[in-house]
Amino acid sequence: MQYKKSDFYYELPEERIAQTPATPRDSSRLLVYDRKAKTIEDKIFRDITDYLRKGDLLVVNNTKVIPARVYAQTAHGGAVEILLLKRRDLREWEVLMRPGKKGKIGAKMTVNSELSFTVKDITETGERIVEFEYEGAFEDVLSRVGTMPLPPYIKEKLKDQSRYNTVYSKVDGSAAAPTAGLHFTPELLQKLKEKGVEVAEVLLHVGLGTFRPVSEEIITDHKMHSEFYEISAEAAAKINAAKKEGRRVIAVGTTSVRTLESVADENGFVREEKGNTEIFLYPPYQMKCVDALVTNFHLPESTLIMLVACLTGREEILDVYKYAVENEYRFFSFGDAMLIVGRTDEDKKAPTE
Repeated sequence: MQYKKSDFYYELPEERIAQTPATPRDSSRLLVYDRKAKTIEDKIFRDITDYLRKGDLLVVNNTKVIPARVYAQTAHGGAVEILLLKRRDLREWEVLMRPGKKGKIGAKMTVNSELSFTVKDITETGERIVEFEYEGAFEDVLSRVGTMPLPPYIKEKLKDQSRYNTVYSKVDGSAAAPTAGLHFTPELLQKLKEKGVEVAEVLLHVGLGTFRPVSEEIITDHKMHSEFYEISAEAAAKINAAKKEGRRVIAVGTTSVRTLESVADENGFVREEKGNTEIFLYPPYQMKCVDALVTNFHLPESTLIMLVACLTGREEILDVYKYAVENEYRFFSFGDAMLIVGRTDEDKKAPTE
């Protein structure tokens, strides 16, 4: 079947869009959906310990959001906003610029006395390649001039900037948070480890690919923006051991799913690798590596809800979302979470390498 963008639309009242993160992190609500039993349970996120079992492998994305939103002025005093998307080399970045009409090739812009840049090129999809000029370490300069790139649907100012990063974030490079991981606390992770749940860390720097709106009505015409990923040898070994032994691989967030499925072979085994992925997952794609998913509630008609529908089917996920709306779950980046479990094929024999 050839799906349309409108096939993934659902009604969402504006008041359901979360403006602030839950405090503490693990006090957000958790909707547990069992695909096999077709049941929904309403829980609190810390109750996830009741649904994960010894031997499960939790795969998390350890990327760290940088203060990627920067304001600058053109040579004529016009205001420009850029969002850092992807580092190309020491001084060059791919950025989203608004207003784009001011970003002509050769245009020079100034942030402050510490930082300026020149537009070097324009990509096929309209992003700008800019070359920065600065002294010292770019990360230090950015920490002083940049702001956290909260999504446009969040209107309230974030008091604690660390709340837009996971507690296990390590590697600078994202323009947005892998939001499913925001619900975990160090104490909750420790409790899961004590129960025998393993954790593997992978990396995907979240950029425009994850959040770019689907502009084409036929979804197969949509092109994803590439994002950098990395799976270490240690992570690959943990994932492959779990697959070989028939243990569940539970992805935390759609970015972890995209990382795993970019590399997985037909039996779900992965390898040590790094590169850029443009993978776009939508029904009827069957997950090769991922058995269960922790995720937030995503925007209508987004690539993210399409990805989640690969686990449940389109009609099922829309029914679950309808339930979540009616039962006043909080949506999007600072919203509540969902745990999707219950593979209908989980009694299959474990694959062999």
